[in-house]
Amino acid sequence: MNKYHAEHTWVRIEGGTALVGITQHAQDTLGDIVFIDFAEVGKTFAQGTVAGVVESVKAAADVHMPASVEILEHNEALRADPSLANSDPEGAGWFYKVKLSNAAELDGLMDAAAYQAIAG
Repeated sequence: MNKYHAEHTWVRIEGGTALVGITQHAQDTLGDIVFIDFAEVGKTFAQGTVAGVVESVKAAADVHMPASVEILEHNEALRADPSLANSDPEGAGWFYKVKLSNAAELDGLMDAAAYQAIAG
């Protein structure tokens, strides 16, 4: 189950790691994504900080980390085909596999219903 950050990113726990990506709302707002500037593997980020940039035909937008993490890997499929972030932003279009630094931060994130209420 995804948990959502107000900056239109999501996190989903998968075993001992988590996946992070942009939300459907973010993808809808950006339009066709053409490039993703990933942060380096091994870097750490505090919750809410910028950890990459998404470029679309309409705009560029920062990718904010929904929780404090260490980046373990990028979704290499996105590097080859950024449109995965359009077709399946909350599934196959994930951006990062991460190790959470503070799992308690997840308690402050929104569930799907709360996120939909702010995203429209």
